[in-house]
Amino acid sequence: MPGKKYLTEQAATFLKFAMATTDPDVAAGFLDKAADLSARSEKAPDASPRPPDVEQPES
Repeated sequence: MPGKKYLTEQAATFLKFAMATTDPDVAAGFLDKAADLSARSEKAPDASPRPPDVEQPES
């Protein structure tokens, strides 16, 4: 399953395409796809790396 970052980037790309086209039907299709990807990104796991657990030395 794609991660949150990937889906967000793809949604942004579709929004750019929608703004660049002059055909309203094509723009609507791009906007629909961007909205779908945006909704999926909200449910997707965050795949960014997590820092390791580090124990603090006792003073």
